Amino acid sequence: MNLLHMKYVVEVADIGSVNKAAEKLYVGQSNLSRAIKELESNLGVAIFDRSAKGMALTPEGEIFVRYARDILEQVDKMESLFSKGTAAKRRFSISVPRASYVAEAFVRFSQCLDDKDNFELCYRETNSMQAIDNILHEDYKLGVIRYAENYDEYYKTMLSEKGLAYKKIARFNYVLVMSAESHLASRDQAGFEDLRELTEIAHADPYVPYLPFAQVKKDELPDNVRRRIFVFERGSQFELLSRDPRTYMWVSPIPQPLLQRYGLVQLACPENSRVYMDMFIRRKDYTLSPLDELFVDQLEKTKKEILAQDI
Repeated sequence: MNLLHMKYVVEVADIGSVNKAAEKLYVGQSNLSRAIKELESNLGVAIFDRSAKGMALTPEGEIFVRYARDILEQVDKMESLFSKGTAAKRRFSISVPRASYVAEAFVRFSQCLDDKDNFELCYRETNSMQAIDNILHEDYKLGVIRYAENYDEYYKTMLSEKGLAYKKIARFNYVLVMSAESHLASRDQAGFEDLRELTEIAHADPYVPYLPFAQVKKDELPDNVRRRIFVFERGSQFELLSRDPRTYMWVSPIPQPLLQRYGLVQLACPENSRVYMDMFIRRKDYTLSPLDELFVDQLEKTKKEILAQDI
């Protein structure tokens, strides 16, 4: 099988267009189309569904591209290893929600690595659907996704259909976090009525597979909140919370040192009974590397400490 043809297919899959892929690869459009058709003929399957809207992968095409990415990555690593005459870098990549206990686990994981080792780590905070897409199409190996427990069936169905393995990390209720200068800061808990005059900082991910967007948005972002600010970067969220005592945010439990660093407090809210789940995901055909195992070990330890739960 021609490695160059594999590269062509992956590029077209990423861009969704033969014309644009040909421009990027500096290949004639007709030559690129012919190469893909020859590969499909040799395999005996259609890799793409062709339409006026562009090129979309068939189910067989998704499987082919998944393996093609792995093969091309291994070829790149081999070329890098022998061209430089040095040991290859160990690589780790994960997409996660904006969860402080996961971030703490990653810090502890990085501190465990040997200074003499060659490695490259990639840690990306994003929403659930992007985390899934990163594993399927962007060569990320691991992911953590978060969703409300009542959507468990929908997510597990989608993950299975996409060839992803999953394992529950945590099950929890959100707590409130706000400035230590807030008028509610001295309490152990607060209710919905206490929040009425405050501004919510939100980073909700209003998407659930197979359900209408409007229905999910209504569940995740109820319209009974008078003021809401969307901030999708965790550091900026904490800055805003710490400097404006009129704001609050719903979060998974946060490590105490981080609360102290930003001058924040967290409160329980018994009225908010909505349960959330964090799920660890990877491709079913992917075997965890020693680096992956080390991170999972730190994640388990940190989760037990901060959320007081066992994986």
